[in-house]
Parts: sequence; structure tokens; C-alpha cells
Amino acid sequence: MKLLRLTLALVSVALLGALPLAARVSPHETVSLNVDDNRVIVVYGRPYSKDPKTGEVRKIWGALVPAGKVWRTGADEATMFTTQKPIILGGATIPAGAYTLFTLLAADGSAKLVVNKQVGQWGTQYNEAQDLVRIDLKKDALAAPVDQFTVALTKGPSGGGILILSWENTQYSVPFTVQK
Repeated sequence: MKLLRLTLALVSVALLGALPLAARVSPHETVSLNVDDNRVIVVYGRPYSKDPKTGEVRKIWGALVPAGKVWRTGADEATMFTTQKPIILGGATIPAGAYTLFTLLAADGSAKLVVNKQVGQWGTQYNEAQDLVRIDLKKDALAAPVDQFTVALTKGPSGGGILILSWENTQYSVPFTVQK
């Protein structure tokens, strides 16, 4: 079952990549990290702070990304998160497979990462009943503003990895380890 789900997720990624570029507003990127013989992959759209129609710089957190409403954690298609082995992400167990990532911003600026079991949909199609888990994100101020939304996967200082979301003047992060 896990292999079937992973295969379906990879096919979904391939099909999403085949969408006409005219349907997309933002460039797309794939980032991956191998930690303890486990590959973690994130496929996402990278919107800019500047409005694509007017060129005006937009307020991101609390405006473009509204408080109290899930955000697709990127642009265009829903952000795909894949892990080959089970991981512990911010204290929650994520089985091997493919998922969609959403972000839920609170009015106070704190945020949760939503790991959702539905995959392959456009980013605005969200089904809360498919949530696997909601995980608290660590919030940090950035020294310099980030114009284009960026997801990074880095090795953790004491092992494992860190998922990092950066945009505007804010960075959100959550550590992960491979489940033993």
C-alpha cells in the first residue's frame, strides 16, 4: 500500500509538471535532502512578494497569507511533500508516502504546518478531513527580506533535518528525524 501511494504521488508530480505554463503564475522548484538513508522531497510553487499584475510589493504574512485560513504553502498546485521512510516531524509521526503541505497562520503570527493526505490537487482545494497532523512551526525574524517564497531542507546540527519556509521578513521551521 505504501509503495502504491508513493508511486501515485510521483505520477501526480509528473502530471502536475505537465500542466501548461500559462496555468501557472509562479516558477516551481523541487528540493530534496537525504537524511539517514531517507530522501525527503518538496515540490512547490515560488510566488514573489511583488504582485505579478501590478508589480507592487505585497504584505505577505497576515495579508496575502491570511490569518485563520489554510494557505497552500506556495503557489499554483498544492505543495507536495514526500518521504521514503517514516519520519518524526516536529514530534508527529509521518508515515512513508506523499502528502500535501498547507500552512495555518494565527493572528499572533505563530503558524502550524498542516500535513494533509490528499495529493495532486490545485492548491486552493483543501479538505480538512484529510489532515494527518498539524504541527507547530518555530518563527524567526530574517536579517534581510526574502522576495520569493523559499522552501529549504537542511541537515540539523545534531542530526536529522529541518524544513524551512522563508518569505518577506519571516522564517518558519520544524525539525525532523527518520523514525527508528
